[in-house]
Amino acid sequence: MRLLKHISDKPLPRNKKFDRRLASRAVLFDGDGLIPILFVSKFNYHKLPGGGVEEKENKMEALAREVLEETGCTAKITGEVGKITEYRSEFNLYQTPYCYFGKVTSKGSPSFEQGEIDEGFRLVWLSLDDAIAQLRKDKPLNYEGKFIKERDLRFLEEGKRLNR
Repeated sequence: MRLLKHISDKPLPRNKKFDRRLASRAVLFDGDGLIPILFVSKFNYHKLPGGGVEEKENKMEALAREVLEETGCTAKITGEVGKITEYRSEFNLYQTPYCYFGKVTSKGSPSFEQGEIDEGFRLVWLSLDDAIAQLRKDKPLNYEGKFIKERDLRFLEEGKRLNR
């Protein structure tokens, strides 16, 4: 999968161990051309559905699980958007999120985890252009949100470029 960007607040340390994490995200279109986006109201940013790959999961299994949990939807993956690498020095974390295209095959209700409820997660459906405009306007209030905004905005912009 094509590397779209590297995001970091500090240079990657040499000779220092850091946590590694793989994640899967998706730009999913419903029958009306809308995509699900999660608004994190406590920290004032939007993000694509998806999350970390757990032990004994592959990227596709993690994506299906996370999409179902966060949006209540099932989806068919139809292509690749790209990947990004991130180094978050405050968390000593090196993360590689992979992003895919897909079509929503059924809709339901999200089942947010307690932490997501505490952060004020809310599902919204926007056109791709409106989602890009919204993320450009977002002003995250926390460290993690700044990475998420930059990452997911890049995924959405690349998704638009590929979807022309």
